[in-house]
Amino acid sequence: MARRLTLYIVIAMILGIATGYALNRALPADSATLASAAETLKLLPDVFLRLIKMIIAPLILATLVSGIAGMGDSAALGRIGGRALGWFITASLVSISLGLLLVNLFRPGHGLQFAASAKVGDLATADFTVHHFVLQIVPTSLLDAMAQNNVLQILVFSLFAGLALSAIGEKGAPLLRGAEALASLMLTMTDYVMKAAPLAVFGALAAVVATKGLGIIVTYGVFVSEFYFALLLLWGLLLGLGGIFLGKRVLLLARYIREPVLLAFSTASSESALPRLFEQLDRFGVPRRISGFVLPLGYSFNLDGSMMYTSFATMFIAQAYNIPLSWQQQIAMLLTLMVTSKGIAGVPRASLVVIAATLTQFGLPVEGIALLLGVDTFLDMGRTATNVVGNAVATAVITRWEGMLQVPLDPDAPAPVPPHDTPEHGRRGLHLDKGQ
Repeated sequence: MARRLTLYIVIAMILGIATGYALNRALPADSATLASAAETLKLLPDVFLRLIKMIIAPLILATLVSGIAGMGDSAALGRIGGRALGWFITASLVSISLGLLLVNLFRPGHGLQFAASAKVGDLATADFTVHHFVLQIVPTSLLDAMAQNNVLQILVFSLFAGLALSAIGEKGAPLLRGAEALASLMLTMTDYVMKAAPLAVFGALAAVVATKGLGIIVTYGVFVSEFYFALLLLWGLLLGLGGIFLGKRVLLLARYIREPVLLAFSTASSESALPRLFEQLDRFGVPRRISGFVLPLGYSFNLDGSMMYTSFATMFIAQAYNIPLSWQQQIAMLLTLMVTSKGIAGVPRASLVVIAATLTQFGLPVEGIALLLGVDTFLDMGRTATNVVGNAVATAVITRWEGMLQVPLDPDAPAPVPPHDTPEHGRRGLHLDKGQ
């Protein structure tokens, strides 16, 4: 089933680009007919993403609560959380540093001398403060956090609930079984929703190409191609770092996550890939007690593709306006991006917000963001797929680090139901990987 779905998604991508190009060539760019056709096509991914968002909050709540309660002690939770944050910080440094290195090497903005003419729009820079970030973490209501799909707030509530559930012991057993059953229910619903993924991919790409045309890629071809080359290098680095811990199994991981990565790329949405990523990591041998904690944390703190984009795009704007920055200033920018990029959860158009805040702080023209808006959708596809790869590698590495990586299932086999990470609930039990 998974192989067929991957094939259907690739076919949908090709058909979507072809359909969008045909519409773009056949109808005038400013015609109401073209706008209406693009809006109709966009309905497909919009409905699909709403269905995915319907699943995200209960899935994260159930997997986190059952995973944390299943760890049995807070020491294990602290150890896993510490290792996860250590990996996230390292990956962030690698991503931002590689972006700065390559943008200085390629100099895609050098000599362009662009004049910003497009409107930047409403970026939520007013919310981009430490005060806002701290308040964003702490929920006032679980229902409100779930209604807004606020992953950080759900994580905080689930952390307390999981620890409390573990502390009350046998009294909490019915709730623990309920959380495991809810996770299984959400994954089964995911299977139903995923059948519509090719239609969503077709609609998303057709709508973008119909309105913007392939010409926008040619116009910004150097910048886009160099950024995608940088992303490929980052993929290689992330998989290489993963290979230090996983050995040859890192190549197997790449095979298992191909479908979530394709989905994230084609829809430019990490949320669309999250339920499927849980399933594929289940099959790869990651216990749900690990993935249920690390993945939601990574979706807030481990956005490798987005962080590379912030450094690459900030320097691109500086080059386009012919504003030289010393290495000392660039290192200061790197450290600034390391901190500020951790506060983007829940902020609209997050990467652009980080870039706007950084431009302001370093005296660069914030209107330079207008230069990015034309191709931001295409760039977003690559950085979103990279975020998924980075979080999959991080989760697998931390699992191996904990000595809990299990024997893999066939990537196309049905997902293990119920959760299989404990002997009493699993088909495989704790068959620890000894270095396969």
